[in-house]
Amino acid sequence: MQPPSVDAASWVGALTRVELTVTDADTAQALGSGDVPVLATPRLLALAEAATVGATASRLPPGYTTVGTRADLEHRVATPIGGRVVAEARLAKADGRRLMFEIVVRDANRVVAEGRVERVIVERARFLAKALEPS
Repeated sequence: MQPPSVDAASWVGALTRVELTVTDADTAQALGSGDVPVLATPRLLALAEAATVGATASRLPPGYTTVGTRADLEHRVATPIGGRVVAEARLAKADGRRLMFEIVVRDANRVVAEGRVERVIVERARFLAKALEPS
Protein backbone atom coordinates (compact mmCIF):
# COMPACT_ATOMS: atom_id res chain seq x y z
CA MET A 1 0.00 0.00 0.00
CA GLN A 2 1.32 3.44 -0.90
CA PRO A 3 2.13 5.65 2.07
CA PRO A 4 -0.18 8.70 2.25
CA SER A 5 2.80 11.09 2.37
CA VAL A 6 4.14 9.97 -1.02
CA ASP A 7 2.93 11.96 -4.02
CA ALA A 8 5.04 10.35 -6.72
CA ALA A 9 3.12 12.15 -9.46
CA SER A 10 4.78 15.38 -8.30
CA TRP A 11 8.19 13.80 -9.02
CA VAL A 12 7.56 13.40 -12.76
CA GLY A 13 10.44 14.99 -14.60
CA ALA A 14 12.97 14.18 -11.86
CA LEU A 15 16.33 13.58 -13.52
CA THR A 16 19.54 11.96 -12.33
CA ARG A 17 22.83 11.23 -14.06
CA VAL A 18 25.32 8.55 -13.04
CA GLU A 19 28.67 8.07 -14.75
CA LEU A 20 31.06 5.19 -15.15
CA THR A 21 34.55 4.77 -16.53
CA VAL A 22 34.73 1.22 -17.83
CA THR A 23 37.24 -1.05 -16.08
CA ASP A 24 38.12 -4.72 -16.57
CA ALA A 25 35.51 -5.60 -13.93
CA ASP A 26 32.73 -3.99 -16.04
CA THR A 27 33.35 -6.04 -19.18
CA ALA A 28 31.36 -8.82 -20.78
CA GLN A 29 34.33 -11.11 -20.17
CA ALA A 30 34.36 -10.39 -16.43
CA LEU A 31 30.60 -10.69 -15.99
CA GLY A 32 30.20 -13.79 -18.13
CA SER A 33 27.82 -12.16 -20.59
CA GLY A 34 30.20 -12.51 -23.52
CA ASP A 35 33.84 -12.89 -24.38
CA VAL A 36 34.83 -9.38 -25.45
CA PRO A 37 36.54 -6.74 -23.29
CA VAL A 38 33.84 -4.05 -23.63
CA LEU A 39 31.14 -2.70 -21.31
CA ALA A 40 28.79 -5.58 -20.50
CA THR A 41 25.07 -5.15 -21.02
CA PRO A 42 24.31 -6.32 -17.44
CA ARG A 43 26.69 -3.65 -16.09
CA LEU A 44 25.06 -1.05 -18.33
CA LEU A 45 21.65 -2.03 -16.98
CA ALA A 46 22.95 -1.81 -13.39
CA LEU A 47 24.21 1.71 -14.14
CA ALA A 48 20.81 2.68 -15.57
CA GLU A 49 19.06 1.29 -12.48
CA ALA A 50 21.44 3.22 -10.22
CA ALA A 51 20.33 6.39 -11.98
CA THR A 52 16.66 5.53 -11.38
CA VAL A 53 17.36 4.95 -7.68
CA GLY A 54 19.09 8.32 -7.51
CA ALA A 55 16.10 10.09 -9.04
CA THR A 56 13.79 9.11 -6.17
CA ALA A 57 15.85 8.10 -3.12
CA SER A 58 15.88 11.52 -1.47
CA ARG A 59 12.14 11.98 -2.06
CA LEU A 60 10.98 8.82 -0.27
CA PRO A 61 9.83 8.94 3.36
CA PRO A 62 11.86 6.99 5.93
CA GLY A 63 11.26 3.25 5.73
CA TYR A 64 10.41 3.25 2.02
CA THR A 65 12.45 2.34 -1.04
CA THR A 66 11.92 1.34 -4.63
CA VAL A 67 12.56 -2.00 -6.28
CA GLY A 68 13.08 -2.72 -9.95
CA THR A 69 10.30 -4.70 -11.64
CA ARG A 70 10.89 -4.32 -15.38
CA ALA A 71 13.65 -3.20 -17.73
CA ASP A 72 13.87 -2.75 -21.49
CA LEU A 73 17.27 -1.58 -22.67
CA GLU A 74 18.70 -1.47 -26.17
CA HIS A 75 22.52 -1.59 -26.00
CA ARG A 76 23.58 -0.02 -29.32
CA VAL A 77 27.27 0.81 -29.11
CA ALA A 78 30.26 -0.99 -27.56
CA THR A 79 32.34 0.94 -25.03
CA PRO A 80 35.96 -0.17 -24.48
CA ILE A 81 37.88 -0.29 -21.22
CA GLY A 82 38.73 3.29 -20.26
CA GLY A 83 35.64 4.67 -22.01
CA ARG A 84 33.31 6.89 -20.00
CA VAL A 85 29.52 6.64 -20.14
CA VAL A 86 26.81 8.71 -18.47
CA ALA A 87 23.41 7.18 -17.71
CA GLU A 88 20.51 9.59 -17.42
CA ALA A 89 17.20 8.54 -15.87
CA ARG A 90 14.12 10.74 -16.10
CA LEU A 91 10.91 9.86 -14.31
CA ALA A 92 8.44 9.90 -17.19
CA LYS A 93 5.32 8.66 -15.41
CA ALA A 94 4.08 7.79 -11.93
CA ASP A 95 1.01 5.62 -11.53
CA GLY A 96 0.39 5.11 -7.83
CA ARG A 97 3.38 3.12 -6.59
CA ARG A 98 4.65 2.38 -10.13
CA LEU A 99 7.40 4.64 -11.46
CA MET A 100 8.36 4.54 -15.13
CA PHE A 101 11.74 5.95 -16.15
CA GLU A 102 13.19 6.79 -19.54
CA ILE A 103 16.89 5.93 -19.78
CA VAL A 104 19.56 7.31 -22.12
CA VAL A 105 23.22 6.31 -21.81
CA ARG A 106 25.79 8.34 -23.75
CA ASP A 107 29.51 8.41 -24.26
CA ALA A 108 31.29 11.57 -25.43
CA ASN A 109 29.84 11.35 -28.95
CA ARG A 110 27.02 8.84 -29.17
CA VAL A 111 23.97 7.29 -27.62
CA VAL A 112 25.24 3.99 -26.23
CA ALA A 113 21.86 2.72 -25.00
CA GLU A 114 18.24 3.73 -24.56
CA GLY A 115 15.30 2.18 -22.80
CA ARG A 116 12.88 2.13 -19.94
CA VAL A 117 13.04 0.92 -16.34
CA GLU A 118 10.06 0.44 -14.05
CA ARG A 119 10.31 0.55 -10.27
CA VAL A 120 7.73 0.19 -7.51
CA ILE A 121 7.61 1.99 -4.17
CA VAL A 122 7.62 -0.47 -1.27
CA GLU A 123 7.82 -0.39 2.50
CA ARG A 124 11.35 -1.72 3.08
CA ALA A 125 10.69 -3.85 6.21
CA ARG A 126 7.51 -5.40 4.82
CA PHE A 127 9.18 -6.16 1.50
CA LEU A 128 12.16 -7.83 3.19
CA ALA A 129 9.97 -9.83 5.58
CA LYS A 130 7.99 -11.20 2.65
CA ALA A 131 11.13 -11.92 0.64
CA LEU A 132 12.67 -13.88 3.53
CA GLU A 133 9.57 -16.00 4.22
CA PRO A 134 10.21 -19.71 3.69
CA SER A 135 8.78 -21.00 0.41
